[in-house]
Amino acid sequence: MLKMTNVTKKFGELTAVNNLSFEVEQGQVFGIAGPNGAGKSTLYNLITGLYPFEGSVTFNNGEIRGLPPHQIAKLGISRTFQIPQTFPSLSVEKSIGVGSHFGSRDGFEHDYVEKILRFVNLIDKRDSSTGQLNLLDKKMLMIGAALATKPRVLMLDEPMAGSNAKEIMKLMNLVQRINREMGITIIIIEHFMKVLTELTEKLLIIETGTEVCCGNPVDVTSDPRVIECYLGGNND
Repeated sequence: MLKMTNVTKKFGELTAVNNLSFEVEQGQVFGIAGPNGAGKSTLYNLITGLYPFEGSVTFNNGEIRGLPPHQIAKLGISRTFQIPQTFPSLSVEKSIGVGSHFGSRDGFEHDYVEKILRFVNLIDKRDSSTGQLNLLDKKMLMIGAALATKPRVLMLDEPMAGSNAKEIMKLMNLVQRINREMGITIIIIEHFMKVLTELTEKLLIIETGTEVCCGNPVDVTSDPRVIECYLGGNND
């Protein structure tokens, strides 16, 4: 469904992504992890058209390298960011409506926005200003706005960051429901290995933009190379 082949991105002398190749299958929950500075978020920026790069990224067998972000979104790839991005002056409902209006192939659909509000459990806060939301609700809103674009692939960038155990369980449940009930393929960057081993079907570990290991999450997290570069390392 989504395939990266020999992708390399350099910022001057710094190689952020180094000859990286992997494939995400339709309906899969695919995890990405690695130390801070490993190139994980840069990878998302490449897929979604924010930076030029060397190599190839195909989506449903069509090359998307070189396309601008709005065209990639229209094709069905949506993402969230590590820090929740909201429109503080807009209501929750209107914020999700922005995703439907600008990102969906079908344009704005009021009924679909209503469906998403219910799906992310924000229906009772639909008229609230997004600036008044707590962190968990802001995360739910950001995911809801991404869902409003009707993605085929949803890319989540550390959605559990800053959350307590109860909030993590709610977010994990939401990710599972998005995948199972909406049939959306998920790519998720996360630091919490327990989250990745429970959620994902395939896990990629990268370090300095290079693949360390990729495969079954249980096998990957037991790999000595992963333990050395990530699990047993200093990730301050």
